[in-house]
Amino acid sequence: MASMLSRFGKILLRRRTLDFSSEETRFARCLSTLDLIALGVGSTLGAGVYVLAGEVAREKAGPAIVLCFLIAALSSMLAGLCYAEFGARVPKTGSAYLYSYVTVGEVWAFITGWNLILSYVIGTASVARAWSSTFDNLVEQKISVFFKASMTMKVPGKVLAEYPDLFALILVLLLTGLLAFGVSESALVNKIFTGINLVVLGFVIISGFVKGNTANWNLTLDDYNGFLNSTNGSGSATIDKQFGTGGFAPFGLAGVLSGAATCFYAFVGFDCIATTSEEAKNPMRSIPIGIVASLLICFFAYFGVSAALTLMMPYYELNMQSPLPEAFTYVGWAPARYIVAVGSLCALSTSLLGSMFPMPRVIYAMAEDGLLFRSLSRMNLRTKTPLLATIVSGIVAALMAFLFDLAALVDLMSIGTLLAYSLVAICVLILRYQPGTLNSSSQTEKLVELVEGEKVAVSGGDSGDEYTENEEKPLQEAFTFKLLFCPSGKTPTQTSGTIVYATTAVISILITVLCIILANCLQQLLDGNGIVVATCVILALLCGVCLIIICRQPESKEALTFKVPLLPWLPLFSVFVNIYLMMQLDQGTWCRFTVWMVIGFIIYFAYGIKNSSANRSTPRKYEPALQSKSPIYKGAPDDSDAEGGSSP
Repeated sequence: MASMLSRFGKILLRRRTLDFSSEETRFARCLSTLDLIALGVGSTLGAGVYVLAGEVAREKAGPAIVLCFLIAALSSMLAGLCYAEFGARVPKTGSAYLYSYVTVGEVWAFITGWNLILSYVIGTASVARAWSSTFDNLVEQKISVFFKASMTMKVPGKVLAEYPDLFALILVLLLTGLLAFGVSESALVNKIFTGINLVVLGFVIISGFVKGNTANWNLTLDDYNGFLNSTNGSGSATIDKQFGTGGFAPFGLAGVLSGAATCFYAFVGFDCIATTSEEAKNPMRSIPIGIVASLLICFFAYFGVSAALTLMMPYYELNMQSPLPEAFTYVGWAPARYIVAVGSLCALSTSLLGSMFPMPRVIYAMAEDGLLFRSLSRMNLRTKTPLLATIVSGIVAALMAFLFDLAALVDLMSIGTLLAYSLVAICVLILRYQPGTLNSSSQTEKLVELVEGEKVAVSGGDSGDEYTENEEKPLQEAFTFKLLFCPSGKTPTQTSGTIVYATTAVISILITVLCIILANCLQQLLDGNGIVVATCVILALLCGVCLIIICRQPESKEALTFKVPLLPWLPLFSVFVNIYLMMQLDQGTWCRFTVWMVIGFIIYFAYGIKNSSANRSTPRKYEPALQSKSPIYKGAPDDSDAEGGSSP
């Protein structure tokens, strides 16, 4: 029984071997660094800046919304740096799915990829409906009035929309056709719309600071009473509930943190850059630059627009559906609403394209590995795009936009994306302390994990099968407790790598428990509740011990074009922030997430676990390496020998 469970566990945690011996790819390498920055900005700077800013300021944070965007940007930047290092390591299509596959194993890779698909599908459908709603507002609600009168769907519950959105359906199908037509054409359209969007947002920021009033950042009870009297409302309880206590942060720290969890949705999208690894001209340089630059541009845009918005008018008078047009009307610049409308449509168009672009590529990567149906990995020879995956994902997203009320599903995007961000940070931390190399810069090195827990072997270019005398070999040493704090050398060994792997798993569990307590008992902690304080202190001390153990282990000296700074602090802090934001989401969201994961596990255990390319690799092919005196093994089993398992 124990041996069966052990074999099953090894199957779930088997890792994909990457072969960098060839630069061949089935995709077209046509994207420049500017294309990637435009793709990241376009996919990230969408509905959040035109709608979300008003909602968070009005309901959760007031003028302190600028701090909400700062915290959300910090979380995204931490994750972005981890993505950037992996982009420099692994120039392959698959994003966080592939990063998890080569580091922590197949089942985690499937979980990551499955949740990325969910995030992209919901993101595409929700942005399509937002585009349709924005256009409907420009034509004075004529579209919605027509559909409500002729095609109303009165179904109990909040699953289906009030009416089928034919406009959103057509829009998604049109963009699906554009993506299927070619990458370079899609990138050109994206750059044009992104440029228009940035010009409009620049106009909004400048206008806000010109027409703004700093008194709107320091409102008092008299201001609230005046507004309530004008709207026939009264009562101190109503004031506290609706407007908070006044000042810059009227809803306090809890409101800022809750607003930050919501604002995180605004930064979802930059990870689409990581899916372009095989379509970028110079991925190891362009991907890190593209991710960091796009996040910085988006943060300054969100920060500037939210500051301008709350300066132009009191936050409690903001219109949550269309805050910017109402703000310009409030300051006497009503015609500017048409400029904002143009920018809004351009932003939503690029956001929609950014949501749709990575979706078929993640599906393609999973299908090529056999975790999803292999037919989805077919490529069009002329356009060099995953045609079938593009069409299928586009149809699914179009149907969701057509039929479903997506308001209750949008938070699922945050769960899936935050989980992916956390796993990427963990993967970066683990890999930096492993022996060997996963550096793709030489295109001739290969990381091969030997079966049965044997040591990692590395083939190093054209130097032959033996290490030179000056090279320090990765040692295989017996574990002792002394090695936790006093490692034997400055070069990573298989034992030190395993220590970091296990310690990272432990500290991830401790961080999760700590975040659950902080999310549910924050007020008790601030009030000095003894049990809560003691529990948090114990968990923090245990995390500190784990952190010391990781810090003491030797770090790999592998040269990369980009490395995450402040290791291991930054990846672990990224994990903490991401998990804490996940715990801010409501119970209904977690229930829907559970249902989605159950569907995914059914597909994985019924199809993926048997048809995985890793399952087709025969362990006996490794035996000569185990018997060889050389620590280096060339000629790892290649999935291209298996039917349907060729790598791009």
